[in-house]
Amino acid sequence: MAMQAIIHCGPISRASIAKQTGLSKQTVSELVRIFEDEGWVCETGRTSGHVGRSATTYELVPESAYMAAVDLGGTKLRVAIVDLAGSVVAEVVAPTHPEGGEAVARQIGEMVDEAVAGRALDRGRVMQTVVGCPGVPDQATGAVRYAPNIAGIDRIDFRAAVAQATGTPVILENDVNLAVLGEQWLGAGRGIDHLAFIALGTGIGAGLIVNGALLRGASGGAGELGYLPFGADPFEAESLRVGAFERATATHGIRSAYKAGTGRTLDVPSIFAAAAGGEAAAKAVLDGVARQLARAVATLGAVIAPQTVILGGSIGARPEMIAATRAELERCFPFPIHVVPSLLGDHAALSGAVAIGLTELHTALFAQSAPGATVSLPLPKPRLVKPGPVPRAAE
Repeated sequence: MAMQAIIHCGPISRASIAKQTGLSKQTVSELVRIFEDEGWVCETGRTSGHVGRSATTYELVPESAYMAAVDLGGTKLRVAIVDLAGSVVAEVVAPTHPEGGEAVARQIGEMVDEAVAGRALDRGRVMQTVVGCPGVPDQATGAVRYAPNIAGIDRIDFRAAVAQATGTPVILENDVNLAVLGEQWLGAGRGIDHLAFIALGTGIGAGLIVNGALLRGASGGAGELGYLPFGADPFEAESLRVGAFERATATHGIRSAYKAGTGRTLDVPSIFAAAAGGEAAAKAVLDGVARQLARAVATLGAVIAPQTVILGGSIGARPEMIAATRAELERCFPFPIHVVPSLLGDHAALSGAVAIGLTELHTALFAQSAPGATVSLPLPKPRLVKPGPVPRAAE
């Protein structure tokens, strides 16, 4: 397709587009004229270094359309505005509105407006929004289930509320699913077709890619590792609410285990610091977490056999946790699995949102005449100026 050739290879001449797509030069000329008239592409120069006459080259106009990528957490909300070439042109961060539900949907719309206004962008060109959220989005109802840290989004059509607030179509996706897509596109899993991303922090969850495709499962809950039936007793009532594995390995479990062993209350960073300082009790707690995490990786290895498992989150991405998990995995699983840290950090989910949103937007804009066709994404081109996040207070 002509536009895909321009997106991936621009600046590119009409003759090169014809050669790549198999379309006639006349057809390519007509398509390029239409794209240029509608503002999607522009002339960027002429070819050089070739025998014969030079030719006009064309490339995508990045500012011809934008999308909003949203990373929604229980305590923090991040919104990025991304141009058609995949570059972040504006970003704002704020505490998540404590009322949840409709208030959070309105907050997303307000933050999109703020990000656009802060960079003097054309608000009317924001044409798509992707929201990464904890829990399991129900694609039939637009609600988000199993996200107790954000009140009310399980009781409303949250997708419709965000669509109304932003004035755009909205895609809802689990945040760890987006993280694994982001790492596959730009990070530690680039080009890998059998991949898992485990985020361990306040909670735990996994995004899974099998045979190059995101695995959601029948209920949309594939990767909810917190409910693995080990770590704590899976038959206790609390394990039905939080998950047996999460109770043992995430923040609350680490703090509880340390208090049970020492009688003292510390936060997780302080427990890591105590272990680094040689405290035996802290080291024992963290060794136990690494052992449980290795069991989870081994479980994934036995079921979906990922080539690589990426560890992220405030606990999972720590170098000492990765090293300990690797060592424990070798003791409990006979087949090789590469365990590596996230390269994208807290931007992994946002990058995945960009990957999904731009694919959807490019396809909607440029492949409407070919049902079932999609426009694949290139790697985003770096910008000379990369705007950073602008922190702001909650209303």
